[in-house]
Amino acid sequence: MMRHRAGCLRSVFFGVLSLSVSCAKKPDTGADLQVTSLGSVEVTAELLEIPGEIRNDPMYDYAHVMQYRVLAVHRGQVGKDVIYVGQYNPAKPRDAAADARAGRIGGNLRQFRAGDVHRMAMEVPIDDHYMGGIINRYFGQTEEPVYWALWTNRAAR
Repeated sequence: MMRHRAGCLRSVFFGVLSLSVSCAKKPDTGADLQVTSLGSVEVTAELLEIPGEIRNDPMYDYAHVMQYRVLAVHRGQVGKDVIYVGQYNPAKPRDAAADARAGRIGGNLRQFRAGDVHRMAMEVPIDDHYMGGIINRYFGQTEEPVYWALWTNRAAR
């Protein structure tokens, strides 16, 4: 009887301990080997706006420029709080977007939604790193450079 009670108490103790450890997990920063090493700039930023509609046309490869608010700069320099980032074929999950035209791009992001936070490895300006169709609805409205997203991961606030 005593052995059974001690076993039950031990089970309860370890159950409570594992629950408290799992609840104490740090939020996902989006850091991984690729996002922390690719490109010359790395930021965590909130997606503010996706202007226009994201095309889902398998016959058309393009980069869609989106507006982000920078929350943290991890590497490189970013001169403004709001930046413009070209995401290649944004209708595709990042791990399926790479092809011969875009080179090495990827990440764990499945879908772009305004308000979400992303950790991104980037290059700047986009024209030095990508030669293809670009949908930039901000063209002429700002003189800010457009960044080229190489790796985009989900991140928690």
